[in-house]
This record gives sequence, C-alpha cells and structure tokens, in this order.
Amino acid sequence: MKIEEVLNELKKEERKFDQTIDLIVNLKGINLKRDQVNIVASLPHKFKDKKVCGFLTGKSNLVHTISEPEFFAYNDKKVLKNLVKKYDFFIASASLMPKVASVFGKILGPVGKMPSPQLGLIMQENEKNIKDALDKIATSVKIRLKEASIKLAIGKLSMKNEDVKTNFESVYRAIENALPKKKENVKNVMLKTSMGKPLKVEVA
Repeated sequence: MKIEEVLNELKKEERKFDQTIDLIVNLKGINLKRDQVNIVASLPHKFKDKKVCGFLTGKSNLVHTISEPEFFAYNDKKVLKNLVKKYDFFIASASLMPKVASVFGKILGPVGKMPSPQLGLIMQENEKNIKDALDKIATSVKIRLKEASIKLAIGKLSMKNEDVKTNFESVYRAIENALPKKKENVKNVMLKTSMGKPLKVEVA
C-alpha cells in the first residue's frame, strides 16, 4: 500500500489515547560491526516535546543547566543514571566537552545521548546559539544502527496525514542515504501505531 492508504488504515484503529506512529525499516545485507550508521534526521513536523539538559559554563534560562562546578555531584552512578533517564537530549559548550566526556561519557555514550557536532555541541556559548541548538533538537531525531531493523516514532495519529507523510519521507530518505548500498539494503518498510500491527509501505 502507498503511504496515504497505510495512514488511512491506521486511523481506523480506535483507542482512548493519541497513539504514536512508528516507522520500521528492516534491513538486509548489513554487517553491524562494519557498517556504522549514525545519523541525525530531520522531522519537519514536531509531535512531542523533548526534555533537554545543558552542560554549560553559565546558567541559562532556556534550558536546565548543569554548570562545571556541579559536575562532581554526578560521580555517583545512581545520580548519573537518573539524569540520563530524565532527559531525552543533552547539549554542551564545546569548551567543556573533555570534562563532559570524562564525567558523563560512560553513561551517555552507550545510550547515544552524548552531545555531538551534528546535534547539541555549542561552539560559542550564548543565548542565540543555545536557542538554535534547542530548535534543531525539537525537529531532529538521532538514529544509530544496533540491529538489522530501525524503529522510531515519526508522528501521532491526531496529526494530518500530510504532516506524517513529510516526516516519513524525510526520515526514510536520511536512513536510505546512510546505508552502504542505499535501497539495496532495505528489506521492507512498515508503519504501525503503538497498539497496532505493522503495515507494509510501498516506497518509490
């Protein structure tokens, strides 16, 4: 089915809450050790708020801030784990990155939440650059290949089909372009709701 037909089918499911729409891209011919896929894709239509924390030299009114003198409090593993659970994304001033890596890297790295030049690294710390980083995070998604299947949320059932379709196309193209053999590495593409069954999508 074409994406418009799939979205119409998904909307037939009636639940008492606004279900998330997940994109599933199943892959083939991928060597997980050799083929590193680590990308940031754009989600033009925002559908949920993301909790962001900043490692900054000074306090900011725009984001919850952990300044350098407070880093020592996170030497406690339990406190560190709670921090990672609480926030979806982390931003950091570039000048602090060596210390951020040594204090927070062992927990943020494995879960893909370390600030990076692609998303979250602020070269010059000022309110404009912090706001720009937060705006980019609001309409972006990080994708790391851990298995031969990629699954991520791209919208909500309450959204217009056209907006979900735009998010779908933006994310899918970013994934396809990052694969070593592009479309040849794609086994199939599906969409599903939180509680529903996956439906296959025809991709041109």
